[in-house]
Amino acid sequence: MLAKELELIEAQKLAETDQLLIEEKPLPLDNLDKNIICADALFTEWPKADTIIGNPPYLGSKLMKPEYGNEYVEKVRKSFPEVPGRADYCVYWFQKTHDQLPDGGRAGLVGTQNVRNNWSRIGGLDYIVDNGGTITDAVSAQVWSGEAAVHVSIVNWTKGDDPKPPYHLSVQRGDSVDSPWETFVLSRINSALSVGHDVTDAAVLETNAIAARVYNGQFPRHNGFVVEPEIAREFIRQDRRNDEVVHPFLIGREMLVEGEPQRFVIDFQKRNLFEAQSYREPFEHVRSTVLPHVEELARKERDNTGKQTGQNQLWLKTWWRLFRSRKELIDKVSRLSRYMVCSEVTKRPIFSFVDPEIRPDHTLEAFVFEDDYSFGILQSGIHWAWFIATCSKLKGDFRYTPESVFDTFPWPRAPTREQIKVVAEAAVALRALRREPCGS
Repeated sequence: MLAKELELIEAQKLAETDQLLIEEKPLPLDNLDKNIICADALFTEWPKADTIIGNPPYLGSKLMKPEYGNEYVEKVRKSFPEVPGRADYCVYWFQKTHDQLPDGGRAGLVGTQNVRNNWSRIGGLDYIVDNGGTITDAVSAQVWSGEAAVHVSIVNWTKGDDPKPPYHLSVQRGDSVDSPWETFVLSRINSALSVGHDVTDAAVLETNAIAARVYNGQFPRHNGFVVEPEIAREFIRQDRRNDEVVHPFLIGREMLVEGEPQRFVIDFQKRNLFEAQSYREPFEHVRSTVLPHVEELARKERDNTGKQTGQNQLWLKTWWRLFRSRKELIDKVSRLSRYMVCSEVTKRPIFSFVDPEIRPDHTLEAFVFEDDYSFGILQSGIHWAWFIATCSKLKGDFRYTPESVFDTFPWPRAPTREQIKVVAEAAVALRALRREPCGS
């Protein structure tokens, strides 16, 4: 319709010089009621087409329920059982698009960068290549030029008809829209949209998963649980017992920069309300700062859903506890002399040992190891290579995801006593080298 109007404007200009009469008008507009449909694309019948292009909505799996509600999310997951529940929202469009294509059809979608990682990859690009799809041209990572501060992936594929290679895979190196590009000509583009090691078939190793050695840190969800050192010391001065629930609290940035906690957290763990009240000063602090906020969250959730159940209403029943206190992690590290942490989002993982009295924030991944050999393996170049090949990405940085990185990581099999000794000594030497610039 825009082209029609512009064409008529140009025609009228010419007509004025040639003294011609142009009767046609740009209005009224053509009727496009049958072409444009305002509906939920996941639950609407699509017209038959040989080519499908689109830009599905960007939303991480953790935000789906707060944004759309439990009922809608359950409806989506029930309708697309092949998509893991932890996949990004846009992944459902990738699967539906592929199912809608006829043999020989083509598609091109923009998605979050996560479409090539872990659960999102399994539900989308893995599904496509496992069901007759061939990725022919893709952008592994590109800085989104819109308002959302994200990196995106762009994937073009065919169904059934297997076009001959070469195929092209591009990646933007950096976090600016002007960052440089690199393009690779490949005989095959894997579902991870990677040019390095193809680890898309890496499986969870039972020996790693059962041991449950890696946990994401605690998530208070409210700053009222976190206090400055002066307040923590005053709590303990007033009652020595308060040190049972007031702990140093380490976040990722502090671990990398300062090397030690700069604040404390009030952590009642799974103590009931009566037990928590016995720690009077910390409890009163949480009651006055956290409880009103949780009550308001629960009220809004109840008003929005019309139900007496939900995430925030459940939290209200245990409002004095951290939103995620990670009891299993705390129980395990409390039995160790030290444990390991690394920042969850990083350009390269830096591992450190910390005291079991220190609580890790959710910006850290905590590793239930206290020995130097395990430290050496996890800090090694082998684990680093596995990490960048299997982890998920946040913008230009890597995110340590235990399910995809640690649970699939093949540890050395049956190392000798001498090999263990060499790795452990290297780990000790590395930590000593790190301490030198700090003068300690």
